[in-house]
Amino acid sequence: MTATQDVNRWLAEFGAALEGNDVETAVSLFADESYWRDLVSFTWNIKTMEGKRQIADMLTATLGHVQPSNWQLEGEANEAGGVTDGWICFETAVSRGRGHIRLIDGKCWTLLTTMTELKGHEEKKGPTRPMGVEHGVFKNRKNWLERKQQEEAELGYTTQPYCVIIGGGQGGIGLGARLKRLGVPTLIIEKNPRPGDSWRNRYKSLCLHDPVWYDHLPYLPFPDHWPVFAPKDKIGDWLEMYTKVMELNYWGSTLCKKASYNEETQEWEVHVNRNGEDLVLRPKQLVLATGMSGMPNIPSIPGADTFKGDIHHSSAHRDSAAYAGKKCIVLGSNNSAHDICAALYENDADVTMIQRSSTHIARSDTLMDLALGDLYSERALANGVDTNTADMIFASLPYRILHTFQIPVYEEMARRDAEFYEQLENAGFMLDWGDDGSGLFMKYLRRGSGYYIDVGASQLIIDGSVKLRSGVNIDHITEHSVVLSDGSELPADLIVLATGYGSMNGFAAKLISQEVADKVGKVWGLGSDTKKDPGPWEGEQRNMWKPTQQEALWFHGGNLHQSRHYSQFLSLQLKAREAGIPTPVYGLQEVHHLS
Repeated sequence: MTATQDVNRWLAEFGAALEGNDVETAVSLFADESYWRDLVSFTWNIKTMEGKRQIADMLTATLGHVQPSNWQLEGEANEAGGVTDGWICFETAVSRGRGHIRLIDGKCWTLLTTMTELKGHEEKKGPTRPMGVEHGVFKNRKNWLERKQQEEAELGYTTQPYCVIIGGGQGGIGLGARLKRLGVPTLIIEKNPRPGDSWRNRYKSLCLHDPVWYDHLPYLPFPDHWPVFAPKDKIGDWLEMYTKVMELNYWGSTLCKKASYNEETQEWEVHVNRNGEDLVLRPKQLVLATGMSGMPNIPSIPGADTFKGDIHHSSAHRDSAAYAGKKCIVLGSNNSAHDICAALYENDADVTMIQRSSTHIARSDTLMDLALGDLYSERALANGVDTNTADMIFASLPYRILHTFQIPVYEEMARRDAEFYEQLENAGFMLDWGDDGSGLFMKYLRRGSGYYIDVGASQLIIDGSVKLRSGVNIDHITEHSVVLSDGSELPADLIVLATGYGSMNGFAAKLISQEVADKVGKVWGLGSDTKKDPGPWEGEQRNMWKPTQQEALWFHGGNLHQSRHYSQFLSLQLKAREAGIPTPVYGLQEVHHLS
């Protein structure tokens, strides 16, 4: 039997079992070790079922209203290393979907199902795109600009948005674009004046450490001359252009002061100040797209208030040129710390990095080749793997087993760059590869911190151009120095606290209430029971892009890849609710950690 025949046989048996409401037969088609990752289509949730029992429980609860049908293989299936895989499509009562399947010995090992569109609420595109102008002669008709200006003048004033997105960075803008295409009245609220300012306002040397193929926004990919690693101001300009071209309703210079949910009316009251004017918005849905990293972590260090120099969090660091010839201390050893150290060195500052705990380092070129090259690169494109396909391949790997695919990548990285790592350790830098050797991406998914993609700063540490004090912390600060936990003292004119960020639900506590933040619980992490990601195992990112314990409150963000990919599924959940489609959520996440 060929790979294609094998998948077609499985799909035919599976489809027949589901249409016959025969859960037992359907589950018998899965291997003992099996995973079904569903992005909205069956569960109205983002959820992975692990093993036959969880799959059976989900099907028993959902089959009656999901009514799946028309399972088909797209193209040809493939077989390699004893695993047969293929792309599939299917339908439910209210949607169409795509997915991916892996079979071992004729049984399903991994199944991915994703919702791609809602029946009757498809995006207007291609052959269904709007005409743009109604040919003929009509008295007193408004042209495109007048209609656009009228919508902008009314939304939030005489008419209410269905959805308000707090945060106008890449996450809010990408989600806003998807909702616009789905016809969901949406307002994006941003405290900065212009789209892209959240990038423009960061330190001068900031650029993306992820490559361009990984970073496209929905619908409008970067042009093919775009640099591999885009500088911050270029990204800022792209976001501003994107907001205009996609005709998003974007309120800059607007501060969200507070929000509360009215259980009786089932709507939010969102108090904002727009250009000095106080307004109350009453959307049905509220999305916090305030950045995956959340609120800055600013440690309380004795004596900080007596310091005569400059002290600020890395999020507030701007131009390093002002510190030429100055003694600069950077507390932290992750991406921002390294970037700022390098920028200060380039501007002739005397720089010392304080490394409190071990950090994972991955050289950019090696990371691109080993970890991203098969999915997000020119090599991938030449092999027929575009960004959307790469997103789906990545999504098809359940988080429970993802680390097993990552460990060999980082083992090879350690071999390839052994001399580099030896030099770093000889310089006193404390290295790690994650709790289980799975490297950067698993650290990102589990805790969102603890790594640096090396674009040059590591060499400065190796050759001593940036001084390093590792295994210590700042004990206290004097008027002109920092005193470390080992008793040593370093003179300082500048202290940069590159100490990371807290959970996104810190914004929920600030904007809504601590009670709601506690009701929602910790945002981000998988429950892997590794450092900064406490168990129990949850199997998906906590509270991201899916229903939370607070009705009508959503969290959206992540890196550019995640913001792009998961905005599709969040937008479909919001559209379904706006359209009045029943959305019975299966497996709503329980709360195990408050922050």
